[in-house]
Amino acid sequence: MKNKSVKAFAPASVANMSCGFDVMGMALDGVGDTVEVSMSEGDGIKIENKSDVSLPTDVEKNVITPAVRAFMQALGKKAMVEVTVLKKILPGSGIGSSAASSAAAVVALNALCDYPFSPEKLVEFAMEGECLISGTRHADNVAPAILGGVVFMRGYEPLDMVKLPVPEHFWCTVVHPHITVNTADARAVLPKEIPMRKAVTQWGNVGGLVAGFAMGDMDLIARSMVDVVVEPYRKGFIPEYDDLKEKLAMAGAMASNISGSGPSVFAVSQSKEKAHLLSEVMRRHFDALGIKNDVYVSHVMPHGARVVE
Repeated sequence: MKNKSVKAFAPASVANMSCGFDVMGMALDGVGDTVEVSMSEGDGIKIENKSDVSLPTDVEKNVITPAVRAFMQALGKKAMVEVTVLKKILPGSGIGSSAASSAAAVVALNALCDYPFSPEKLVEFAMEGECLISGTRHADNVAPAILGGVVFMRGYEPLDMVKLPVPEHFWCTVVHPHITVNTADARAVLPKEIPMRKAVTQWGNVGGLVAGFAMGDMDLIARSMVDVVVEPYRKGFIPEYDDLKEKLAMAGAMASNISGSGPSVFAVSQSKEKAHLLSEVMRRHFDALGIKNDVYVSHVMPHGARVVE
């Protein structure tokens, strides 16, 4: 076996998209993870971190490891797989940090092995990394990270995904305040049971959101981006969250909500100019609270993880 290598990039992502807990996600353009993967004779996994972000030194605690193991097990071959993390989204950012790492790793592996698996199968492998970090095999980050665009997970047993069309004028603005929200903690605060009235409201919003993308109806998308199940419990992790939402609405945001498990917050709009205006609202909000932050203005990335030079 030749010791060759492949680099791959996988985009950051916004999971849930308000009402679609664990079943909706979209890929962001321009921000993500880059890894380099090589294979040689042997059996095992090595991970080297050359990014400027601190990562676990124990490979068993790195989300890349279970994703790589799932890939190699399905491949039915043994090899020494070495993964070098070159560029990394900050862990715990709420924009799919773990998903981007797992996605980039399996996409690079697939290229190294002459593409034995479909992108849909790669999503299943990358989900193993999500299970390590959160305790559940969810795909609302890894699916858009690998497939790109906006992805709807109709079901998980078996995994059934639908990539939706995205209106040309759909823009997303994301702020990542530099505070820590642990994914497991963010899941722990969620209710174990949901009142029927709330469930019906949420089902209607998810259906409306999918229909809005399918029809290119921006008004329907905006009306449907309402979360009555998760947001009320997670917003307490984000300082002055309700105040930020009000500011964004007054500035013309079509909708806003928590990205994934937080602490990032996203807002959607219909123009680049409006998206940049919302970015300033976000930045000023957290600056006033003395919280460092990063802001991203993005189209939805139509293509997911890819091999790069």
